[in-house]
Amino acid sequence: MSAPRSTQAAADGIRFAFGTLTALPVRVTRWDREAARAGMLAAPLAGLVVGLCAAAVGGLLLLAGSAPLLAAVATTAVPAALTRGLHLDGLADTADGLGSAKPAGEALRIMKRSDIGPFGVITLLFVLLGQVAALTELYDEGWAYGAVAAALAAVTARLALTLAARPGVPPARPEGLGAAVAGSVPARAAVLAALLVAAVSAAVCGGLFGAYGALHHVLALAAGLGAAHLLLAHCVRRFGGVTGDVFGGLAETAATAALIVLTLG
Repeated sequence: MSAPRSTQAAADGIRFAFGTLTALPVRVTRWDREAARAGMLAAPLAGLVVGLCAAAVGGLLLLAGSAPLLAAVATTAVPAALTRGLHLDGLADTADGLGSAKPAGEALRIMKRSDIGPFGVITLLFVLLGQVAALTELYDEGWAYGAVAAALAAVTARLALTLAARPGVPPARPEGLGAAVAGSVPARAAVLAALLVAAVSAAVCGGLFGAYGALHHVLALAAGLGAAHLLLAHCVRRFGGVTGDVFGGLAETAATAALIVLTLG
């Protein structure tokens, strides 16, 4: 592949990542397997932008004299706003589908409904409370702890999607985002992306918080990815594959698990 073509493919991938995983005004110019592969590899970059925006809002509130709780609420609200609640909606729909205990076809039909059932409401409540509680505790330790946690959680959420788009994870439906990206990222590329994110996280957190801080944040990243993997495996068993809703559920699960681990130790 020539350099200009490689550059164009990377640009198409970045547009795909931001155009499908955020509500930022980015137009997706290509919707094919090559763009999907590049887009899912660029997903952590989209997460970083969302996370930095969330950290900035939380930090500004703290500088203005806000309590850590309000800063945590705002930090949690920013990713929801920058995705138009897409991932939270996917989490709720996935919870409704899993909680229904129905066969795969009927569970998928439940997930496509526009309303949110009791399982979805309960799941959203506890996930958002968990995120706010964790960020409140981290902001209470200092702005840097909360800000880095917000960024790491957002990156972890999107990296979980990169790993979920590897071969061997089929789509549950023949259409939609799940079908567009399922199996699009080669396993080696997904692993290399995870190692790169872990290395950068370790370097940044090591500079800010020392060797223990670097280890703690890398463990939080790993825990978030592990939690998402468990949910992914369960969804594949229950639904026969992944959907856009499942991807949303994976993102929120990974982010929440990473934040919780950062409050431990």
